[in-house]
Amino acid sequence: MKKLIFVCTGNTCRSPMAEGLLRDRLGPDCNWDISSAGVCAANGWPASENAIAAMRELGVDISGLKSKTLTPELIEKADLLITMTQGHRNAILQVSPESEGKVFLLNSFGIAKCAADIYDPVGEALDIYRRVRDEIDAALPDLILYLMEERT
Repeated sequence: MKKLIFVCTGNTCRSPMAEGLLRDRLGPDCNWDISSAGVCAANGWPASENAIAAMRELGVDISGLKSKTLTPELIEKADLLITMTQGHRNAILQVSPESEGKVFLLNSFGIAKCAADIYDPVGEALDIYRRVRDEIDAALPDLILYLMEERT
């Protein structure tokens, strides 16, 4: 089974939402172990209340997810690391330059290959979390196509 890790800063907002959405979209038999971590995360923190609420509106439960620090070991074991910002990608490459071929910005898939960062909603109102959730969700079809190509 291949391992995909979504990466953000604290692993309480964007990357848990991305993890929950992709798990929901792919289902349990997808042959990908999907998780998330943060470049500056403490271990064991729950997803933020607004991230949980925004995801619950789509019927996706991320309330059981706990934050974890992205370690060199996690980087090495991952087949794909999907970052929310170029800064996260750069942080990974500083620690592990040899991982360059498996570290991608979420918004870099598809025809447009747009290198836009996903805004960090930490501490913001629920409406901002909804917008970020929807931006992540809109990027997933191109990532899913990439994952399907990786299987062949």
